[in-house]
Amino acid sequence: MYLASAQRYQSMSYNRLGNSGLKLPAISLGLWHNFGHQNSQEDMIKILCHAFDQGITHFDLANNYGPEPGAAESNFGYILSNYLKQYRDELIISTKAGYTMWDGPYGDWGSRKYLLSSLDQSLKRMGLEYVDIFYHHRMDPNTDLEETMGALDSAVRQGKALYVGLSNYDGPTLERACAILKDLHTPFVINQNRYSIFDRTIEHNGLKAKAQELHKGIIAFSPLAQGLLSDRYLNGISEDSRVKHDGRFLHESDVAKYHSAIVKLNDIALSRGQSLAQMALSWILRDGQVASVLIGASKVAQLNDNLKALNNTSFSDEELRLIDAAC
Repeated sequence: MYLASAQRYQSMSYNRLGNSGLKLPAISLGLWHNFGHQNSQEDMIKILCHAFDQGITHFDLANNYGPEPGAAESNFGYILSNYLKQYRDELIISTKAGYTMWDGPYGDWGSRKYLLSSLDQSLKRMGLEYVDIFYHHRMDPNTDLEETMGALDSAVRQGKALYVGLSNYDGPTLERACAILKDLHTPFVINQNRYSIFDRTIEHNGLKAKAQELHKGIIAFSPLAQGLLSDRYLNGISEDSRVKHDGRFLHESDVAKYHSAIVKLNDIALSRGQSLAQMALSWILRDGQVASVLIGASKVAQLNDNLKALNNTSFSDEELRLIDAAC
């Protein structure tokens, strides 16, 4: 029987999402890549339980996480039921809908039909009565924003979600969505977006500034740019790397494009007493405008290494200048 560490809240910091009452750990665990049916159940159990022991209370999922779609939610549901169930009220569990989940015209994008059906399926896979946060996963150019936001509102009113969030939205669409949700009195608290030293889209498209203006939280995913911001590719591409075995998200051309910057950034990290990955995570948390950073982990040791980023999240002006220059 799993019993959580009595010291689990001693080293983690928790940040409020905008003006809401909800706090997230500075580092959250995403189940995007490493919780599909091809992964070891034993490893998944170790990672989730160890994460909670370290104060990571937030586990982030989506309907299509796997592989195969739905697998991460099913595996998480099993572990929750058998290991973490007694701690349910200490956990923040989120899921999303917006990308292709099932065949036909009702299994994608942002219709009311899709979002509410998908949430029902997600709850069933995880064995839950509700999730803490339900996100729309991407902007839908062909569905009225009022319909999509109305579906999120319904999820809360039906007791199937406590809060709602938006993922992969830009600043102008966020502002429109926020106005609709405010009129509906829907507890919208968080934006989830890709953000890293190499990908600063949310700075350029207005999302980061607009979220601050509207007093909404931000959680960042892909903080290591699919492994580019780590020591994995410092010396080129190894035969056991993700690039060699899974080209869905990262290609050899990406490594070649960023290699010079990776080397320079690694030198800056070493001067700070950090690994490149630790510095990349610290950089996201540097200004207090991002409440939490989502990491993935395939091993407990990897999780522990990433948590060390919280030991130093301050940067001098010169360090920030050198990081910008390296990119």
